Amino acid sequence: MTQDDLNPHPELKKPALCDACAGIQRNWRRAPGHAELVQGTNRKEQRNHGQVTLTQYVCDRCGTAWEYENDKVNLHAGWSVLGPAGGK
Repeated sequence: MTQDDLNPHPELKKPALCDACAGIQRNWRRAPGHAELVQGTNRKEQRNHGQVTLTQYVCDRCGTAWEYENDKVNLHAGWSVLGPAGGK
């Protein structure tokens, strides 16, 4: 078995991020985003300690879909990549 057999489509593993998106610190509360993130929908989710707000964003430059979790109790909430916009 070769490395290609184990990882046949490495380009599908993660979206190509622009420099601004690549600079976003993930999973850290209060880390800044960047100016080309366009805010989308938000929703509330219940956690053990109460409600948190999750807001979706899409980068205008590279199309990466992001989600920001605003959880004042969890220091490791914050930015996470959802994937390329439109499921590409």
